[in-house]
Amino acid sequence: MRIALFITCFNDTMFPATGKAVAALLERLGHTVDFPQAQACCGQMHFNTGYRPQTLPMVRRFAETFAGYDAVVTPSGSCAGMIRHHHGTVARQYGDADLAAEVARVTPRVHELSELLVDVLGVTDVGAYFPHRVTYHPTCHSLRMLRVGDRPLRLLRAVKGIDLVELPAAESCCGFGGTFALKNADTSQAMLADKMRHVQETGAEVLCAGDNSCLMHIGGGLSRLRTGIGTLHLAQILASTDGGTR
Repeated sequence: MRIALFITCFNDTMFPATGKAVAALLERLGHTVDFPQAQACCGQMHFNTGYRPQTLPMVRRFAETFAGYDAVVTPSGSCAGMIRHHHGTVARQYGDADLAAEVARVTPRVHELSELLVDVLGVTDVGAYFPHRVTYHPTCHSLRMLRVGDRPLRLLRAVKGIDLVELPAAESCCGFGGTFALKNADTSQAMLADKMRHVQETGAEVLCAGDNSCLMHIGGGLSRLRTGIGTLHLAQILASTDGGTR
């Protein structure tokens, strides 16, 4: 299958290892992964803060850049949710009929990583090996907007050597929420404190999630407390093998 990687601006800027892990994983499974150089922001930040007409050029660019691929994968439930649920709205309200039609063709082929692996490629055991104690945080967009359910957990349970432990109150928000953490800092920090306490209760070495934005928020707090608990994107655990990440 010919798959395009939508890295997202957040990952491209701050967590490029995640995109490399996605490519390595899918290539190990026998697929061709392209990285279209014309890709840019999906427009989520603009859309969510009220600049919806200004989101239109990003919607148009995405539709043009990713047309023609069998599938588009992104290591971000947040951005996948923006594309699948809101690009069509922007195209219809501020674009034209041709753009709306193109968006309607492209967006159903956009998948968060666990959706692509489980639903499209039909695999849960990807040949990963990760001999560490891990707990998983389901991020809000993947959980509530995409409804990925237990797909990430099914993938993690199939990883050889892993000690996967349940996270108490897993479905509670970590408090990041993009600009929410800036506009409502006190509330965000209180939510973060609850999440960190639950993570520490698991005794995990590594906290895993499908969005690096949430991992950055939680990981920053865990680091400030000097807990020694690391964070890794789901893609990086799934890309790991007994010979190291390929």
